[in-house]
Order: sequence, then structure tokens, then C-alpha cells
Amino acid sequence: MTLYHFGNCLALVYAPYHMAYKISGISEYATFSKCVYAGGLYIFTQLCKMLLLATFFPDSDVNQVNGEYNAFLEILKSTVDLADLLGLYFALSAIPGKGHAKILTAAIGWASAEVVVTRSILLWVGARGSEFDWRYVRSCAESNVSLLQHAATAALVWLWTRSDLPRKYSPIVVSLLALSPYRGLMEEAVASVLSLSAWALLALRAVHATIVGLTTLGIYAVLAQQIGI
Repeated sequence: MTLYHFGNCLALVYAPYHMAYKISGISEYATFSKCVYAGGLYIFTQLCKMLLLATFFPDSDVNQVNGEYNAFLEILKSTVDLADLLGLYFALSAIPGKGHAKILTAAIGWASAEVVVTRSILLWVGARGSEFDWRYVRSCAESNVSLLQHAATAALVWLWTRSDLPRKYSPIVVSLLALSPYRGLMEEAVASVLSLSAWALLALRAVHATIVGLTTLGIYAVLAQQIGI
């Protein structure tokens, strides 16, 4: 039973990433090395963020232990996530090809590195336990939502770099990019106000990611139709 649960969790985490890589068609462009490059940029970006947080917010853990919640401090800490946008920008710049290939390669490489770094140890240590726990299934489902979020963010960064983006869509793209570092903070605030359970919070994140993804896809489709990419 333990091995079966562990196998299910692994499939739930990694199968969607493998399917996205194969079904999207980017595997035909020999982009595996670029996916690895994007994953390396993710790891480097997270190390830089950890350094910034440790340098400018060294006492944040003390406030959490004392039960204090400083909203302004949390907003400042979330602002550090702007580095993710910079990392995705460099990943997109290093990937040749059409727009959809660049976006999917950067998003899959970036998200794959995240899931390996943040989920693998959790599953290896926890999901192999003798008792079944839904939290590991929920954590695996969250990784799939993260893939959608990173794909939408990569598409927004790519759209922002386009000089031929219609002017009327620029405010939408810039607004979604500016709010992306605070996505988790906003979702947790809504969950706290509405007293949502962990599964309800996951559903909220999925809905949020879907709305942003569909909005971004609509803008990309309009641009692709106009310039033939």
C-alpha cells in the first residue's frame, strides 16, 4: 500500500509535466537542453531571492513565532518574487523559435525545476510512510496548478517584450505581471477572510490560474492572428 501511494503521488506530480512536454510538440524542436537551462535559471533565481530575504528581512521568522502578522512586511517579501519575472525573461531570451515554443519551453523547464526542488523530498520522506495522508495528494495537485501559473506568467513576460503588442492590451499585460508576485499573498488573504479549507484554497488557486491563463491565451491568440506567429 505504501509503494502504491508513493507511485500514485509521483504519477500525479510528474506525468502532467511529461505529457505537456510531449503533447505540446516542443520535444520536436530539441528543446530539452533549453528546458534544463530554464530550470537552472529557476534554481539560481531562488538562491538570489533567499539571499535577499535573509539580508533585508532577517527578523521575519521572529514575528511569525510571536504570532504577529505584519501585512506590510509580507508585501515587501512578496515583492522579491519580481526576480522570478526577470529569470523568466532571461529564459525566454535564450530560447529560439516561435512564440509558443519559447513560452512552453521556459514554463515547463521552470516549473519542472520547481517541482523537483519543492516536492521530491516531501514525497520521498512523507508519501512513503505507512499511513495514507491526503495532504500529499493535495501537494501533488498544487504542482499541476503551478504549471498552469508558470505558463501564464511566461506568456505574459513574452507578451510584454513584444513591441507589436496592441496598445489596448498593454495595460492588461502590465497589470497581470505587476500582480503576479502577490498572487499567493492575495489568495491566502481571501482564504483567511472566507475561512477556506486547504482543498478550497487549492480550488481557488486553480480558478485564479485558469482565469489568468485564459486571459493571457486570448491576448496571445489576437497577437498571433495579427502578425502570423
